[in-house]
Amino acid sequence: MTEKLGWTADIERETLQNETFRTVLFTGSQMQLTVMSLLPGEEIGLEVHDDTDQFIRVEAGRAHVTFGRTEDTVDATHELSDDDAVIIAAGTWHNVVNAGDGPLKLYSLYSPPEHPDGTVHATKAEADAAEAEAHGH
Repeated sequence: MTEKLGWTADIERETLQNETFRTVLFTGSQMQLTVMSLLPGEEIGLEVHDDTDQFIRVEAGRAHVTFGRTEDTVDATHELSDDDAVIIAAGTWHNVVNAGDGPLKLYSLYSPPEHPDGTVHATKAEADAAEAEAHGH
């Protein structure tokens, strides 16, 4: 595998043109960049990254974001729209739901990386199947 020196592109264009649920654009040793497109009403799904901080920026659409200290609690809710961002600390249960009428276009930075390099999940169902396989569910 060739060592990656970095990544450069128009992140707004890459995010707005993305039609997949999730595509990894770059994976370094300490950080990963993904773009996502969620259909109206679609959600990432309740999850926690024990050792990974996550940054999300909305390029287009409306998002409803929840945070919780445990899987069964919601301690904070946030409404995001174009150009808003959120940081989710490692160990925080969270979900992102498309609260708009059109696609929710966002990009996310994970530190350290969360997904296998080169990951492309065309749909949420494909992403869920890959997660289940990776975690033995």
